Amino acid sequence: MLWNAFQIFDEMTLSDCRVFSLDYNKFIGVLVKNSCIDLAEKYYNEMILHGFTLSSFTYSKYISYLCETGNLQFVEKLLLDMDKFGCVPYIWAYNTYLNSLCKQKRLDEALRLLDSMVKKGSDPDIISYTTIIHGLLNVKRFTDAVALWDEMCKRGFRPDVVGCGALIFGLCHHGKVDIAYEMMMEMVKHNFGLSVQIYNAIISSFCKVGKIDKANKIVSFMKKNGCKTDVDTYNILLNYWCNKGMLDEAKKLMYNMEKAGFVPDSYSCNQVLKCLCKTKQLGEAYRFFADNMEVNGLYDIISINILIDGLCRARRTSSAWKLFKEMSLKGIHPDAVTYGTLINGFFMVGNVEFAEELFDQMFKVGVVPNANAYNTMIHHLCKAGRLENAFGYFDDMISKGISPNAFTYGTLVNGLVKAHRVTEAMDLYNDMWGMGVIPDDVTYKLLIDGLLMQDKVALAHMFWDHMMEKGFTLDKVVSERLLEATKSKDFK
Repeated sequence: MLWNAFQIFDEMTLSDCRVFSLDYNKFIGVLVKNSCIDLAEKYYNEMILHGFTLSSFTYSKYISYLCETGNLQFVEKLLLDMDKFGCVPYIWAYNTYLNSLCKQKRLDEALRLLDSMVKKGSDPDIISYTTIIHGLLNVKRFTDAVALWDEMCKRGFRPDVVGCGALIFGLCHHGKVDIAYEMMMEMVKHNFGLSVQIYNAIISSFCKVGKIDKANKIVSFMKKNGCKTDVDTYNILLNYWCNKGMLDEAKKLMYNMEKAGFVPDSYSCNQVLKCLCKTKQLGEAYRFFADNMEVNGLYDIISINILIDGLCRARRTSSAWKLFKEMSLKGIHPDAVTYGTLINGFFMVGNVEFAEELFDQMFKVGVVPNANAYNTMIHHLCKAGRLENAFGYFDDMISKGISPNAFTYGTLVNGLVKAHRVTEAMDLYNDMWGMGVIPDDVTYKLLIDGLLMQDKVALAHMFWDHMMEKGFTLDKVVSERLLEATKSKDFK
């Protein structure tokens, strides 16, 4: 059907039959709608040569489609042509293009386009502004994001809860909680509607930086402003106290939570369970699990993993193994975290053979090992001096498409240095960079220490320079060794 349309249109343009701008509009519109991008470009260029133009609507549809396909270069040509013809895209086409520019991190171009929209008489809407604000936050241009927000408000826009959330969530996500708090207070001052999710984001961010007093003040403030707390609000605070191991505060919060009419969910219970295990109250943890979680159906794979981890850390691997076998009776199947925790536990108590059997068992039951499971195997094998076996797991990890991280490389570098295979450790360091993995301070310290052991002072200094460039510092022991080696070599 479409092919017939091509033939008829071509016959029209080649014959004496007069073709109008309207004909090109309709035909190019059909091509765009049917994703015939190359043909649309061909006929568009032909149309321009005939001195015709598209309507604002057809241009807008064309721009939107090109943005979807990522062909922003041709969008730029269309916009230039539109300028020549005194034509302006619809606002939704502008916004689609702005979004595409932001996705490609071309924020300066997006800001220039926003400015040009005003000059052309096509006023940006709230979506235009919030799209760029979100893009600026993604590239950590916080000052520009806040300035654009202020400009938007000065132009008379009143952002809805989604717009307010976009700014607050973005700032909080990047750790800028103080700026987020200031912006939230400005929003309250101008009577912008704020959701409980926005308040929770600020509360969570204050908790992450250890400012629990400020977090509690926000809770009180939101209540005064007519915004009710929810289960997530309590869970955020609960997570703070449980991570600190402050069980009494956690229990008090759970009591207040129930008093306020909220039923603790599985996340709430898992936090308390984690706190009990962290503070080595395993008996209490088991009772809490049985009396509060099991009877109310508030347990999941995370709950079991927390208990198994607590038991393994206490070197009670037989109890951990028993719980592992009981999992299926509770309707829960082990995952890579479960296996990784058990493997580490059995390595810790010296049951190496069973730990290796557990790793193999994962494949048999269809559980794919994660990076942590591989790292556990590599760490303990290196610790035992079984480097070839460790590298076997390293190679298997890569072949399975699981990316090694800084810990993986650092562990292997440590093993090689201890085995006096420093040249191989340096080769692995270079491979690490080649894979796009940034070494941590431990990796640098190990390499420098190993080079000093082999009296390679110049190379040790080179790695020290690299380390300082990355903002890391040597510990006192290694730095003193480097200084002594430098003096003895009269290194310059």
